[in-house]
Amino acid sequence: MAAPSDPQLALRQFVKRHDFFVGIDSDGCAFDTMEVKHKECFIPNIVKSYDLAAISKYAREAGEFVNLYSHWRGINRFPALVMAFDLLANRAEVQSRRRRLPPLRGLREWIERETKLSNPTLKLEVERTGDPDLVQALAWSEAVNQTISEVVHDVPPFPFVRESLECLKGKADVMVISATPGEALEREWEENGIKPYVSLIAGQELGSKKEHLALGAVGKYDLDKILMIGDAPGDQKAALDNNVLFYPIDPGFEDESWQRFFEEALPKFLNGEYAGAYMESQITRFQALLPTEPPWKTVCA
Repeated sequence: MAAPSDPQLALRQFVKRHDFFVGIDSDGCAFDTMEVKHKECFIPNIVKSYDLAAISKYAREAGEFVNLYSHWRGINRFPALVMAFDLLANRAEVQSRRRRLPPLRGLREWIERETKLSNPTLKLEVERTGDPDLVQALAWSEAVNQTISEVVHDVPPFPFVRESLECLKGKADVMVISATPGEALEREWEENGIKPYVSLIAGQELGSKKEHLALGAVGKYDLDKILMIGDAPGDQKAALDNNVLFYPIDPGFEDESWQRFFEEALPKFLNGEYAGAYMESQITRFQALLPTEPPWKTVCA
């Protein structure tokens, strides 16, 4: 029996009420919030918290590539921060400006050993170790959340999200599966009036997306009746790791993706016709949109 202090208790106790299960990512998938959050909240706070004014142009390009326009789109904020710094460190323009970048050793080590990469777990680690890298990362992350609460409001879900949720009502159990802090998720789903359509909102405090699916759905539903909807390769990997189905929301083509889901993929899923060639065709199109190499990287002869 899980201990009362178990942060994942809500997932373990998630009750099956219908034959089908649908997990939906939030930022960039259900809501058009990825661009505004990263461009107006995450990246400006990287520049401010790490004193990168001298190379702000390149910091912005690195942050946008990792979080929005690459194969790593949608990864947890802390590994994304490290990856952005690695891209900066290897960029010739940054090297020529002789801007010394922090190695982030403490943050890297914490990421390696911690499975729940969230502000609460980071705060506990800061209190335990006093590691300056972690102190700075926590301050940055808390500043990001504060900026999001000030800036990101009244962003509606993409067209056909609400219609899809309405169609799933009475047929499938729906869970929000996200790496976003739970407080922001609760606010966004509540203010748009679509929270009643979901049985549970699982944010970063409840673990990874892989864990959300594993604890909330796998073993409770037939695998071919579990579907993850997401806009990032990490969403696809969470589904693949759990041997469940995946439907991609294509970055840059979100409206078309949700209309296709509502009119075509959702009926196929409920009729047991989604897996196989149809799903593979959706994934092939999706993967072609997200490169692994940044546009500024050149190959030396």
